[in-house]
Amino acid sequence: MKIIGARLILAELVTLQRSDDAGLVAQLTHQLRALISSGRVRSGAALPSSRQLAAELDVSRNTVTHAYEQLAAEGYLHVAARRRPVVTSDIEDRFAKAAPEPKRDAARKPLLSPWASRLKDVEWPLSYQAAFRPLRPGLADAREFPHEIWARCLRRSALRRRFNEQTVINRPSLREALRDYLEVNRGVRAEADQILILPTAQAALTLIAATAIVPGDMVWTEDPGYPGAAAAFRATGAEVVGIRLDEWGMTRRRGARAPKLIFTTPSHQHPTGRVMPVARRTELLAAAAPGKSWIVEDDYDGEFHYDSRPMPALQGLDRERRVLYVGTFAKAMTADIRIGYLVVPPALATTMEIAQRHLGLIASVQVQEALSDFMADGHFLAHVRRMRRIYRSRRDHLAAALARQLGDVLAAEVPPGGMQLIARFKDGATDGEAVTRLVAAGVEVRALSSLALERPRDFGLLLGFAAWRENEIGAAVRIMTNCLTGKRAARV
Repeated sequence: MKIIGARLILAELVTLQRSDDAGLVAQLTHQLRALISSGRVRSGAALPSSRQLAAELDVSRNTVTHAYEQLAAEGYLHVAARRRPVVTSDIEDRFAKAAPEPKRDAARKPLLSPWASRLKDVEWPLSYQAAFRPLRPGLADAREFPHEIWARCLRRSALRRRFNEQTVINRPSLREALRDYLEVNRGVRAEADQILILPTAQAALTLIAATAIVPGDMVWTEDPGYPGAAAAFRATGAEVVGIRLDEWGMTRRRGARAPKLIFTTPSHQHPTGRVMPVARRTELLAAAAPGKSWIVEDDYDGEFHYDSRPMPALQGLDRERRVLYVGTFAKAMTADIRIGYLVVPPALATTMEIAQRHLGLIASVQVQEALSDFMADGHFLAHVRRMRRIYRSRRDHLAAALARQLGDVLAAEVPPGGMQLIARFKDGATDGEAVTRLVAAGVEVRALSSLALERPRDFGLLLGFAAWRENEIGAAVRIMTNCLTGKRAARV
């Protein structure tokens, strides 16, 4: 390689493209930097003056001056008034000490923290769910949301100026609105300062894991159940144990030592939709030793019960104050609201709010205040009541379509509430291959076995109905019929 010394003609080494989007200054800076770092322009070499190089390259003097100034700021050049720029004296030593290119295998295996490494233990979120297609479960129908009313609430919130309250991350107005709503509609007993406002329900689980669990602690979760909970708890080093379900939901492990934490969805078990009766709830409370164990109650879609009034929350039955209650607005409103909440026992309120700040799990102040207005003006309850009627109709439509088109193949379990249902194969077949075919055909279903914490024992298809209109549900069931039976379904 030819090394360029003090006498050099940079114009022969630099090629500028005047149509390049990067611009002349950026191009010249990049090319001069490359010449110096590669050793083609050695240390101590004097570069042409800005006037001379500008003339040789047929560019403005400012272009060259800006490039020289940038390289001087980066330490490549020494620039002094009325002197030609000089390449820094130790430039070769600096690049000679650069770390060698990592081996290919080493580059593929970055060093991760134990927390990040444990995230891979649970397949969550599912990688194939990139598109929003029928019958993807767990989604609200954003098309039915009163966007204009919500926009007015957001605008009103944005116009408020409360500079003296910028440090209040959990807005009192929303805390109070939530307290009143949860007390009347879910039987939750709490003061406003026990409610933390978070970006998502998953953020609430992350906060609980960070504050209540140390590596080696035992955690019970439902099996099958919500994989995001297992992911949050395993990432902290907990020993997560899956607890089998019966017809009433999570069972109690008799004779087993009390775990540090129990995660449950008693009002509408995810994913089966089973409702835990009061007697079972009492047993579950008894399994949590006061002062040593915590219960996390996830009431992710508690607003949607169709056949009767929802059962009061487990938190309201707890006299020992050991239940942490998790909720979200993503199901009742739309997913992009990005607001969840956590009701904590009084003994944890201060500590968890400090942890909330440290972890940065802070929801937008403007969205919080807009939501408090949305609730105070009655829009939230009106929307929930309307969606209950719509979702119930869609549930019944999906169940009827499955019975009509796929009754010989699938047995649908119609839940009393929620936003999804399970359909099991009547011949006892597993679900993996069928889900692969259905997803490829454009029907976004989930395998029940994919929600197993340990070895899968339950198989079936998890089908969402809330986000999809009746014509979309009908079209999806026709595709399912073709995929699962090879027959062309009739249009009804």
